[in-house]
Order: sequence, then C-alpha cells, then structure tokens
Amino acid sequence: MNSAHPITFSIFLKLLRCHQYIKNTFIILPVFFAGKITEIELLGKTVVAFIAFSLVASAVYIFNDIRDIEVDRKHPQKKYRPLALGAVSLSLAICLMIFLTIAGTVLMGYLSAEALVLLGSYIVINLAYSVWLKHIALIDITLVAIGFVLRLYIGSAVAEVFLSMWMVIMTFLLALFLALAKRRDDVLLYLNNGQKMRQVIDGYNLEFLNASMMSMAAVIIVAYIMYCVSPEVMQKMHSEQLYLTTVFVVLGIMRYMQLAFVEQNSGNPTAHLFRDRFLQITIIGWMGAFLMILYL
Repeated sequence: MNSAHPITFSIFLKLLRCHQYIKNTFIILPVFFAGKITEIELLGKTVVAFIAFSLVASAVYIFNDIRDIEVDRKHPQKKYRPLALGAVSLSLAICLMIFLTIAGTVLMGYLSAEALVLLGSYIVINLAYSVWLKHIALIDITLVAIGFVLRLYIGSAVAEVFLSMWMVIMTFLLALFLALAKRRDDVLLYLNNGQKMRQVIDGYNLEFLNASMMSMAAVIIVAYIMYCVSPEVMQKMHSEQLYLTTVFVVLGIMRYMQLAFVEQNSGNPTAHLFRDRFLQITIIGWMGAFLMILYL
C-alpha cells in the first residue's frame, strides 16, 4: 500500500496512538501510593519506564492496526486510523514498529532486568491477543485487564517499591469493568448497523454484559471499601480517613455506567477521560484526597 496523503505530525501521533499513553500512568502509581513520588530519583526512573513502555505500546498498536486494516475500514470510527485511511504506507509502519520495539526494550532493560521481563511478557501477551486470543470471549477482556496489572508491576520493579495486593486487585477489576463496557459498545454497534466489528461479539450479548458490568461495579466498590478500612492500609497511610475517598470511586463508577446505559456510549474510555468533565472532576478529587493524606 502506498501512502495517499502527506504524513503530517498529526497523522504520526494518531498512528502511535499517543492519546492512549494515559493508560501507562499506572506505572507511576506504585511510587505514588508508596508515598515516594517526591523522591526525584524514583520519579525519574518511573518516568523513563513510562516512556519505554509507551514506545512498545505504540509498536503493539501498529501491529494490531496492520492486521486489522480491512476490518477497521468498515468501522465508523476506526476507518479514520492512518493505516486504514491509507495515510501511512505499510512498509513505513512496519519499520516504525520494529524501531519502537527495539528502542523501548533497550530503554527498559537499562532500568531493570525484572521490568524488561515484564515488558517482554506484555509484548508476547499482546501479540497472542492480536493474532488469536482476542477472538475468544472472556479471555479477550481478561488479557486487557492483565495488561494494566503488568504496568503496575513494571512501576514497582523499576522503583523497587512494594506493590500492594489491593492495588493489583482493584486495577484488575477496574480494567475488566472498562473492557466489558467496550465490548458492550461493540455489541450495540452490531445491533444498530448489522456490522460485526469483532468475531468475539458472538460470545457476548447485552444481557450478559449489562449483568457483568453491574456485578463488577459492585465488586469494585466493595473491594475499595475493604481496602480503605484495612488496618494494615490505615497504618501504612497513617490515616483513618481513607474511607472518605470512597465517594469519588462510587461517583466515577456510576458516571461510567451512566455513559454506558443511558447515553449508550462507553466504547472509548480514553476519550471519555479527556472529554467528560464529571469523570475528570471525580478523578482529580480522588487524587487530591490521596495527595493530602499521603503528603501533607
């Protein structure tokens, strides 16, 4: 395929999906919740890890886009991706994918051997996901959630800080909830226009996804409350006021369910994070509360 359009900086950013890098901030969370975000050396290491992971993540996105060119061209939103649109040649995309993979792995290896192994696991899982496993219902969303957990472990390994089991559990549950919401959007798209954007849609329907999202939302809230009232956590945080932050978690979950069930628009969590004022306020409020508890 030859490039039909000039490759602008905007197209380049879209190919790399730089807006998705916000997901990689999970790498920084272990340092933040360890109360060490003010230690410049540790913060610097996690920022470099963030960059390295983002490079590899972009390579994975390009690989997925190469495989899904024809399918993406039939999708109402994905048809505007650079490869599906024909704005970037296939040969250039392959070269860029290889370069990003090498750069990201070398940079991560410089930081930590353990983090490099975790990054390698992320690459293998995502290659398997793109080629095969994304077509298996439940396995597909589970692997998406595992990807977020790997980000936490990479941040913990690079900064050499303890990773709480609570953080792992809640990250996995939240990522699973968002993945279910995304599949629900795919099912709605299929019901509305008859186009099956994913083969895995055969393994889902609205009743199952609605029930799963509601169940997952309840589990997330209960797990978070248990985290807040855990004697071990309160002792570590030097505060018995953690439970007050629950209000932000409940509001955030309810808002996302409102987007899914009322507005019928839950297919792009990253876009909502950038555009939805309600979600932004709840996240800022939650982070602000923890900043005061941990650092003031």
